This record gives sequence, C-alpha cells and structure tokens, in this order.
Amino acid sequence: TREELITYYLSKKVLDCSFNAIAIGEVDLNNVNPGELPWRATMGEKEWYFFCVRDRKYPTGLRTNRATEAGYWKATGKDKDIFRGKILVGMKKTLVFYGGRAPKGEKTDWVMHEYRLEGKYSIFKLPKTAKNEWVICRVFKKSSSAAKKAITGMMKMGMGSSCPYSEEFGVNSPLPPLTDVPNYEDRVPNAARVVAHV
Repeated sequence: TREELITYYLSKKVLDCSFNAIAIGEVDLNNVNPGELPWRATMGEKEWYFFCVRDRKYPTGLRTNRATEAGYWKATGKDKDIFRGKILVGMKKTLVFYGGRAPKGEKTDWVMHEYRLEGKYSIFKLPKTAKNEWVICRVFKKSSSAAKKAITGMMKMGMGSSCPYSEEFGVNSPLPPLTDVPNYEDRVPNAARVVAHV
C-alpha cells in the first residue's frame, strides 16, 4: 500500500541509506530515460519501484531538478496526502515525462508517482533546504491514447451487430454472423456413405 511505502520502506531508507529492498531498485532519475528504467528495476512487468534522491536545482532552493538527456518530468495535478490512521505520513506527487526541452516538450505515456515523507511522521527532521532527500518512485507506462482511440473506433463500427455475446464482452463485431455448418451427410460423397454402412 502507499502507506507501507512511506512508513516501512522509505522511512528505513531515510534512516539508513544502505537499506535495500528486494522489490525496490535504486536509480538516479536524472541520468536515466524512462525507457531504460524497466531494465534497471529489480522486479515488475508493468510498473517499477525505485529509491531515488531528489536533486535540488539550486543549493538553497526547494525546486527539484527533473531533467534527463532525452526530456524532463513535469508535475501534474495537486499532491495527495497519505495518512496512517489520522496522521499525515507522506505525500504523493504525479509527474509525466515530456520528450525534448521545456517548454516545448512532447508529452509521453510515461508516468511517475513520487512518494515522500511529510507531516508528523517525518520525525527525522530533515531540513527543508536540504539539497537531497530520499523518495520512492513508482514508474509505469499508460496505455497509448492513440491505441485507445483505435479500439473505440473499431467498437463503434460494430454497433448494431447481431452478435449474441457483444454485450457480455463489451465488443460489437462488424462481421456478419457465421453461416450454419452443413450436415455431415451433405459433405460426404455417396460412395463413402455406402462404405460406411457396409
């Protein structure tokens, strides 16, 4: 769960940077492009988890450097609170990868959820102006919007089909119904039928 990522894995990493977890790799996101991340992961087929150090853009600032050679990660939406009971323990930030250079980058299907310590649970008292801090990143690739449009288009083409299973499976086939299969006797020559009866 998100809470476990914060209270078990991330808190241990913050206390001891040598801490390792079987399911969570360790990577410098500024030196790795999203397409390479699955190969750097220790586990996972469709989503991958990493311990990362947030690199500050400026020594005294709070802004994070999220650029790679091929593009940059851009935050989207509002950070979400993560609670343990009623206690705030962390935050989740959602980022999308853009190829190229800001502000003219091209949006990709790569998404990252960044989990960080926050609130009363952050008893480790990390200074807000610290240049680096540990986070856990969950990286995955969304289904392509182009592929979704193609599937939707195919489904619309089949509307009104008489396929009896179309509603059950959510797909309407544009193909005509199959014809009845002829009887066995219609397909077997007379000579063969005579032999069979002897």
